[in-house]
Amino acid sequence: MSPVIEEHARARLITDGPLTRPVPVDLRYDPADERRTVHIGLPDGTDWAFGRDLLERGLRTPIERGAVRVWPCGRTQLIVELHSTDGVEVFQFEIRTLVRFLARTHRTQSPGVSPDAGGGPRPPSRTTRPGRSAEQGATEERGAQPARG
Repeated sequence: MSPVIEEHARARLITDGPLTRPVPVDLRYDPADERRTVHIGLPDGTDWAFGRDLLERGLRTPIERGAVRVWPCGRTQLIVELHSTDGVEVFQFEIRTLVRFLARTHRTQSPGVSPDAGGGPRPPSRTTRPGRSAEQGATEERGAQPARG
Protein backbone atom coordinates (compact mmCIF):
# COMPACT_ATOMS: atom_id res chain seq x y z
CA MET A 1 0.00 0.00 0.00
CA SER A 2 1.34 3.43 -0.93
CA PRO A 3 1.58 6.15 1.69
CA VAL A 4 -0.71 9.14 1.73
CA ILE A 5 0.80 12.07 -0.14
CA GLU A 6 0.78 15.36 1.74
CA GLU A 7 2.28 18.62 0.67
CA HIS A 8 2.31 21.87 2.58
CA ALA A 9 1.92 24.76 0.18
CA ARG A 10 1.08 28.43 0.05
CA ALA A 11 -1.79 29.98 -1.82
CA ARG A 12 -2.90 33.58 -2.04
CA LEU A 13 -6.34 34.40 -0.69
CA ILE A 14 -8.00 36.83 -3.10
CA THR A 15 -10.25 39.36 -1.35
CA ASP A 16 -12.42 42.33 -2.30
CA GLY A 17 -9.70 44.65 -1.05
CA PRO A 18 -6.63 45.79 -2.95
CA LEU A 19 -4.33 43.24 -1.30
CA THR A 20 -4.14 39.49 -1.36
CA ARG A 21 -2.56 37.56 1.47
CA PRO A 22 -0.63 34.31 1.56
CA VAL A 23 -2.19 31.43 3.44
CA PRO A 24 -0.81 27.98 4.21
CA VAL A 25 -2.76 25.08 2.71
CA ASP A 26 -2.34 21.33 2.94
CA LEU A 27 -2.69 19.24 -0.21
CA ARG A 28 -3.47 15.59 0.45
CA TYR A 29 -4.09 12.50 -1.65
CA ASP A 30 -4.70 8.94 -0.47
CA PRO A 31 -3.84 6.37 -3.17
CA ALA A 32 -6.12 3.83 -1.44
CA ASP A 33 -9.14 6.00 -2.24
CA GLU A 34 -10.53 4.54 -5.45
CA ARG A 35 -12.33 7.79 -6.21
CA ARG A 36 -9.01 9.59 -6.79
CA THR A 37 -9.89 12.35 -4.33
CA VAL A 38 -7.68 15.36 -3.67
CA HIS A 39 -8.07 17.31 -0.42
CA ILE A 40 -7.25 20.97 0.13
CA GLY A 41 -7.03 21.80 3.82
CA LEU A 42 -7.46 25.47 4.71
CA PRO A 43 -6.08 27.26 7.81
CA ASP A 44 -9.53 27.56 9.40
CA GLY A 45 -9.85 23.78 9.57
CA THR A 46 -12.02 23.43 6.48
CA ASP A 47 -11.24 20.50 4.17
CA TRP A 48 -12.40 20.55 0.55
CA ALA A 49 -12.44 17.20 -1.26
CA PHE A 50 -12.95 16.69 -4.98
CA GLY A 51 -11.76 14.54 -7.85
CA ARG A 52 -8.12 14.83 -8.88
CA ASP A 53 -9.30 15.21 -12.47
CA LEU A 54 -10.88 18.57 -11.59
CA LEU A 55 -7.48 20.06 -10.76
CA GLU A 56 -5.84 18.38 -13.74
CA ARG A 57 -8.38 19.72 -16.22
CA GLY A 58 -8.38 23.14 -14.54
CA LEU A 59 -4.69 23.51 -15.34
CA ARG A 60 -5.65 23.70 -19.04
CA THR A 61 -9.18 25.06 -19.21
CA PRO A 62 -11.88 26.49 -16.93
CA ILE A 63 -13.96 23.79 -15.27
CA GLU A 64 -16.71 23.76 -12.70
CA ARG A 65 -18.09 20.90 -10.65
CA GLY A 66 -20.65 21.67 -7.99
CA ALA A 67 -19.26 24.20 -5.53
CA VAL A 68 -15.73 24.27 -7.00
CA ARG A 69 -14.50 26.25 -9.99
CA VAL A 70 -10.95 26.00 -11.30
CA TRP A 71 -9.24 27.88 -14.12
CA PRO A 72 -5.76 28.84 -15.30
CA CYS A 73 -4.72 32.46 -14.81
CA GLY A 74 -1.90 33.21 -17.20
CA ARG A 75 0.92 30.74 -17.60
CA THR A 76 1.95 30.38 -13.96
CA GLN A 77 -1.16 30.70 -11.79
CA LEU A 78 -4.28 28.64 -11.13
CA ILE A 79 -7.43 29.98 -9.49
CA VAL A 80 -9.54 27.75 -7.24
CA GLU A 81 -12.92 29.21 -6.25
CA LEU A 82 -14.78 27.46 -3.41
CA HIS A 83 -18.48 28.16 -2.78
CA SER A 84 -20.21 27.32 0.50
CA THR A 85 -23.10 28.57 2.61
CA ASP A 86 -20.53 30.80 4.36
CA GLY A 87 -19.66 32.56 1.11
CA VAL A 88 -16.98 32.30 -1.56
CA GLU A 89 -13.25 31.86 -1.07
CA VAL A 90 -10.90 32.41 -4.00
CA PHE A 91 -7.32 31.12 -3.91
CA GLN A 92 -4.47 31.62 -6.34
CA PHE A 93 -1.92 28.81 -6.58
CA GLU A 94 1.39 28.55 -8.36
CA ILE A 95 0.79 26.04 -11.15
CA ARG A 96 4.18 24.40 -10.57
CA THR A 97 3.18 23.55 -6.99
CA LEU A 98 0.04 21.75 -8.16
CA VAL A 99 1.79 20.05 -11.09
CA ARG A 100 4.44 18.68 -8.70
CA PHE A 101 1.75 17.47 -6.28
CA LEU A 102 -0.33 15.86 -9.06
CA ALA A 103 2.76 14.15 -10.50
CA ARG A 104 3.43 12.62 -7.07
CA THR A 105 -0.17 11.31 -6.97
CA HIS A 106 0.28 9.57 -10.32
CA ARG A 107 3.50 7.85 -9.24
CA THR A 108 1.57 6.11 -6.45
CA GLN A 109 -0.98 4.57 -8.81
CA SER A 110 -0.84 0.80 -8.79
CA PRO A 111 0.07 -0.91 -12.06
CA GLY A 112 -2.93 -2.25 -13.90
CA VAL A 113 -5.36 0.17 -12.26
CA SER A 114 -7.17 2.24 -14.81
CA PRO A 115 -7.56 5.98 -14.14
CA ASP A 116 -11.32 5.50 -14.40
CA ALA A 117 -11.47 2.72 -11.82
CA GLY A 118 -13.25 4.99 -9.37
CA GLY A 119 -16.20 5.59 -11.65
CA GLY A 120 -17.51 9.02 -12.58
CA PRO A 121 -16.46 12.36 -11.24
CA ARG A 122 -16.75 12.79 -7.50
CA PRO A 123 -18.89 15.70 -6.33
CA PRO A 124 -16.95 18.21 -4.22
CA SER A 125 -17.43 18.14 -0.46
CA ARG A 126 -16.55 20.49 2.37
CA THR A 127 -15.87 19.37 5.93
CA THR A 128 -14.23 20.72 9.05
CA ARG A 129 -11.14 18.90 10.19
CA PRO A 130 -11.22 17.77 13.83
CA GLY A 131 -8.87 19.36 16.29
CA ARG A 132 -8.63 22.68 14.46
CA SER A 133 -10.06 25.88 15.81
CA ALA A 134 -10.57 29.29 14.26
CA GLU A 135 -7.91 30.56 16.67
CA GLN A 136 -5.36 28.09 15.30
CA GLY A 137 -6.21 29.16 11.75
CA ALA A 138 -5.77 32.82 12.67
CA THR A 139 -2.38 32.06 14.23
CA GLU A 140 -1.26 30.33 11.05
CA GLU A 141 -2.46 33.20 8.89
CA ARG A 142 -0.24 35.57 10.86
CA GLY A 143 2.75 33.47 9.88
CA ALA A 144 3.29 31.23 12.90
CA GLN A 145 4.05 27.69 11.90
CA PRO A 146 2.22 25.04 13.93
CA ALA A 147 4.01 21.97 15.19
CA ARG A 148 3.37 19.09 12.84
CA GLY A 149 3.97 15.56 13.76
